[in-house]
Amino acid sequence: MKSKVLIPLCAAAITACGAFVFTGTPALADAVMFRADAAHRGVYDSPAPKLTTVKWRFQTKGRIFSSPVVDGPAVFVGSSDARLYAVRASDGTELWRFATKGSINSTPAVWNQTVYFSSLDGNIYAVNESDGKERWRLRTGGERRFSAPGIHGIQPSTEVMPDPYDVFLSSPAVWNGTVYVGSGDHNVYAIDAQTGALRWKFATGNVVHASPAVADGTVYIGSWDRYLYALDASTGSVKWKFQTGDDREIYNQVGIVGSAAVAGGTVYFGCRDSHFYALDAKTGALRWKRDENGSWVIGSPAVVGKTVLYTTSDERKFFAVDAQTGSVKFSIPYGAYSFSSPSVAGNVAYYGSFDGKLYGVNVESGKVVARFSTDASKRELPAHLDRSGNLDMSTFYREPTLDGVIVGLSGVYKLGSIAGSPSLAGGTLFIGSTDGTLYAIG
Repeated sequence: MKSKVLIPLCAAAITACGAFVFTGTPALADAVMFRADAAHRGVYDSPAPKLTTVKWRFQTKGRIFSSPVVDGPAVFVGSSDARLYAVRASDGTELWRFATKGSINSTPAVWNQTVYFSSLDGNIYAVNESDGKERWRLRTGGERRFSAPGIHGIQPSTEVMPDPYDVFLSSPAVWNGTVYVGSGDHNVYAIDAQTGALRWKFATGNVVHASPAVADGTVYIGSWDRYLYALDASTGSVKWKFQTGDDREIYNQVGIVGSAAVAGGTVYFGCRDSHFYALDAKTGALRWKRDENGSWVIGSPAVVGKTVLYTTSDERKFFAVDAQTGSVKFSIPYGAYSFSSPSVAGNVAYYGSFDGKLYGVNVESGKVVARFSTDASKRELPAHLDRSGNLDMSTFYREPTLDGVIVGLSGVYKLGSIAGSPSLAGGTLFIGSTDGTLYAIG
């Protein structure tokens, strides 16, 4: 499969063949990836933007669920138009694109001048950071969404159907020369980052769309089979596993979708069983958990000092809780579901929601200090608000069938929903929306 170099990168060294080389990034620099680093704490080394100025917009031809990553002068993001894009961070100019045969709803990772990502076509790819040319690919057993009979109470109750809310693919983490990533074929893969050779794979009991976090030689990853696994990073052997809640009636409150974050010897993660968990990183023993009253916790948490930050769906609240006890420090309501993972720069946490809004919250005071709305949200949202000014989901869902839910979600996505996680660099926030737009906001 070939990619096309559209525009050389002016901020890098240009070779005789027209490709670019990242002159400011050592070959073995730390990887950049989903949630900023392998431990997935969600903290970025950047000034906190005020969200008052759109520096540029870049348009893809599909929905963006992928979170952008920034490495030096370039931003990398996937789209459901089956392409991975490299965009100049300073002005939004397209540098190159790489085409696959499926939606790229995973967040890329960049290491050693190589970009790694998953596609719905069932392949894990490695392409050159400079020109987008393929280095290697590894074929998995194929992608699929989590499926169950009558899921979420959708009719008919006996029909096995894919979950329309299973929108993310697992995002690779790179650690110690190895790429770790989950797959819809139920496996977790460990792949040699240089050659693409399989080092090991581990079979879970269901689809793995959570993203792996890696710390101290251990890979932490959840599965739709309800378990969070701690795997030896070198061998894939199980150190421990922790079981979350079950729901065999309508399969609404089951499965781990988001990534864990590892900090201070504790693993933090949310679950669709309506709980947020803190486990001992070495033993898997429960330290504390919070009941979110029927609300999914899809997004991955951020950890700042002694505070853990996360978003919720039906509860429509952003939480800051004590890392040691789980007690609430503050919560912020918002007007729609959120699958977005908070990203922290300075003392501000940024996250998006399904109504196309982006928030910045001061993690010390608990006050909203910045707001932004996508272009589509500004146009479309007023027609879908309830009397309280919140997103009225009933205006989209007309019938309790799979087709009805898919049509309804398509309507929601036209609001320019922000499902992914912001990335921050140099005082600029980068975020994609479901109307296909990648934004750079200052």
